[in-house]
Amino acid sequence: MNRTLSRDLLRLKLDESLAAPIPRLTPRDIHVPKIGGKALAVIGVRRGGKTSFLQGCMAERVADGLPRESQLLLSLEDERLVGITAADLGWLLEEHARGMPGLRQSGTLSVYLDEVQLVPGWETLVRRLMDEGGIGLFVSGSSAKLLSREVATSLRGRAMEVLVHPFSFREALRHAGQEPTRPWERLSPAERTALDALLRRYLEEGGFPEAQQTDRRDRLVLLKGYVDVMVLRDVIERHNASNTRALRWLQRHLLATPGGNFSMKKLYDSLRSQGVAVSKDTLYEYLEHLQDAFLVRTVSMHSRSERQRMANPRKAYPIDPGLIPVYARGGREHEGRALETAVLLELERRGYAADWVRTESGWEVDYFAERTGGPPLLIQVSLDTAEDRIWEREVRALEEAARAHPEAEAVLITLDPAPPARELPEGLRWLPASQWFLDADE
Repeated sequence: MNRTLSRDLLRLKLDESLAAPIPRLTPRDIHVPKIGGKALAVIGVRRGGKTSFLQGCMAERVADGLPRESQLLLSLEDERLVGITAADLGWLLEEHARGMPGLRQSGTLSVYLDEVQLVPGWETLVRRLMDEGGIGLFVSGSSAKLLSREVATSLRGRAMEVLVHPFSFREALRHAGQEPTRPWERLSPAERTALDALLRRYLEEGGFPEAQQTDRRDRLVLLKGYVDVMVLRDVIERHNASNTRALRWLQRHLLATPGGNFSMKKLYDSLRSQGVAVSKDTLYEYLEHLQDAFLVRTVSMHSRSERQRMANPRKAYPIDPGLIPVYARGGREHEGRALETAVLLELERRGYAADWVRTESGWEVDYFAERTGGPPLLIQVSLDTAEDRIWEREVRALEEAARAHPEAEAVLITLDPAPPARELPEGLRWLPASQWFLDADE
């Protein structure tokens, strides 16, 4: 692109941004590090709310009395900006500084660069701006690998990550004006029953902002379009993936079987049997790209031995329970997988890293979750425990895992709001799913 033209377009984008009214947005429960002198790298899935999160941060600063011209938001995912460089962005900020002297010296200037990974060399600009000081800097992107890699290398010590998922259950309620104003313990039975129904709707709709309270047919078309764009732009184009047939098959398989064990060897054999020529190394690469784009999350078997973790099958979940009905069949299993998915994503929001557990007797527990500064959690997720076979499978597995991990808090979460008919073994705790999701930090 001609440099003069690119800079004229950047100036136009900045003028449009400053002239646009700040939208009214649903507040998010996203942890933002409060450490001064750090850039914030905002990462997450496409259409999951990263831009709105940046706008919300900007709105808070303006509401606190900072001048509008001190808050600069640039959306870089614009076909007119193809070919711009980090030097062009640096020039734009210098131009703004010349027109608004004193902003940087006053420490009120904040810059928000949305989808920054589209600009080659962006990390050099960020590093220079942070070294010079006097600026609050947010960069966002839909690639965990690109941003995380630069945060860990070029930006080490200068940036911290902020993870933005689609709406949680509480955020979806807030968006719809239905968030409870009192703690769970003070809600009436009727209010709890209403929340249980809303949770079932959330497990079907998911948390993508545009999908909230939409017609089912329209929602499925919308979400399928999201997936298609993610795969095209964040995998095929970004990583030059050439075997699109194998990639699409892998993507559909993982999204159609959420929470199921998967072995790359079995997937490889299945593709070969269908006449699809692909190597196992390529499938591993494609899986990594799908995770990098936040389309799927994978969970390994819990073990202190990395060799055992690698040797055992992983489980894959979509980034949002609303994607499940796009690819999977319906029924109670569908609802149970949606609940498992929502619990995993809520754990990630709360800062936990999760594995799944296999006990010595071969039973499985959904999650062993750990984070710095607190005890680990053992979480078993179930629709209910009414049938003997379900009690045997879910509760006995959790009991055995709790004996093997006495340091962990063992929790049984059920979609059924009624307490289990039988008494839980000592050391195990039960919570209805709607309460667990709404608790500030269980």
